[in-house]
Amino acid sequence: MPNSTPPSSEHDDRLKRQAFWVCVGVAALTILDLSKINVGLPAIEESLGGGTTELQLIVAGYALAFGLALVPSGRLGDIHSRRLMFIVGLSSFTVASILCALAPTIEFLIVARIAQGIAAGIQMPQVLGLIQQLYQGAARGRAFGLFGAVIGISTAFGPTLGGLLIAVGGPDNGWRLSFWMNVPLGLLALFFAMRVLPKRQSHAREQTGLDLVGILLLGIATLGLMLPFVLTTGSPTDDPNRWFWLIVFGLSGAAFFWWERRYQQLGKSPVIDFSLFRTASYRNGILISTAYFAAIPPYFLLVTLFLQQGLGLEPVFAGMVSISFALASAVMSWIGGRLVFRWGRQLVALGLVTVMIGFVLVLLAGLFASVDQAPWLIAAAMTMTGAGGGLVISPNQTLTLTEVPVTQGGVAGSMAQVGQRVGTAIGVAAIISTFYATLYAEASQPDRVQVFRDGFLNGILVALALVAIALVFALVDLFGRRTETSALPNA
Repeated sequence: MPNSTPPSSEHDDRLKRQAFWVCVGVAALTILDLSKINVGLPAIEESLGGGTTELQLIVAGYALAFGLALVPSGRLGDIHSRRLMFIVGLSSFTVASILCALAPTIEFLIVARIAQGIAAGIQMPQVLGLIQQLYQGAARGRAFGLFGAVIGISTAFGPTLGGLLIAVGGPDNGWRLSFWMNVPLGLLALFFAMRVLPKRQSHAREQTGLDLVGILLLGIATLGLMLPFVLTTGSPTDDPNRWFWLIVFGLSGAAFFWWERRYQQLGKSPVIDFSLFRTASYRNGILISTAYFAAIPPYFLLVTLFLQQGLGLEPVFAGMVSISFALASAVMSWIGGRLVFRWGRQLVALGLVTVMIGFVLVLLAGLFASVDQAPWLIAAAMTMTGAGGGLVISPNQTLTLTEVPVTQGGVAGSMAQVGQRVGTAIGVAAIISTFYATLYAEASQPDRVQVFRDGFLNGILVALALVAIALVFALVDLFGRRTETSALPNA
């Protein structure tokens, strides 16, 4: 019996799958750079010097620059070409990685990391917009399931990879290898991106000029919100004046809201269409992901610091503790992508509860197990956290963007990413500064391991509180939808 599928359709499907995997591969490369550097911080400190503030800027500065670049880049991709912006972002990311690898001083590395964050912020909105463009309906749910699985693996395998590279290259060159590896991978991804990414996309019918004033005001507001948290380390020398930046955030945020409303009334297309936030699934999805990402990336950093500095574990072994998280997250993300339209936000709520149980198990292992047994038990408990995380990321991503028009997929995905980056900056400040503040407060105690256990306890409690906030938002969305459904007249 002849094949009923036209050859051109098979070719289009093959190109679509290839484009999807290029997008997912680049997203994984971007997320790896958020997590693999964690285990390299002690080696960077030994190699280049620098204190707690400089080391935190290497992590949080990347997240800050990432967040600043997201919305304007997403907007440019929506109104012009996602393919072009993707290629620009990936090229810039590759060049910035070379600069990071060659950094002669800690200050140079911080600047290069910020440039790398900007490049990541250019390419990530295009990834989300292209997935929106390539798939619709249930196929989009499955695509975001695979996307979430890869992101989960990247987040959790990052420390393992970073530790392995340090073991190979030593404390002076190992952390540099983590940046050098981006170069061949980036060039390979560029080659395939230029071949398979779609050159055509649909555009909104209304006027789509670039709102430069709105972009500037949003950038200032994002900077004002994230910077004081980026500069918070838990050290007694933290400058209290950093909190005045929140005034900048308030004023510029209010000015941005006023300008965008006025700009739209003039018949022009604003940076952000605030009508998107009237959609409960989009609004609540962003709130969930913001709170969740305030907990998870700092949680990995906290566990890494506790294992390396507190228990004396080598970087490669400290990184391997998260492998169980990666595997469980990948499996549950794939399952979650297939169940999301059947279970909806219930799936996300279940995932958040599972994450909280995993946090408690990790905490108990860190507090009460012996120094030799703790890494093994933490790795086992990470399986529970990873399983829960897999049910959060991809289902929430799918539900957040389900009702968003494809023509606004880039900027809508950008706002979700901004929430994640702001959440990460706030979470790193809250969790890691709590950890270090405990170490400073108990510096005179003779039992060094117990001091680190106390810091670990306080940090995990903050992470638990942040996941609990995400759970509240998920329950609000869940019960809000049930109320709307029950209010509908019977058919």
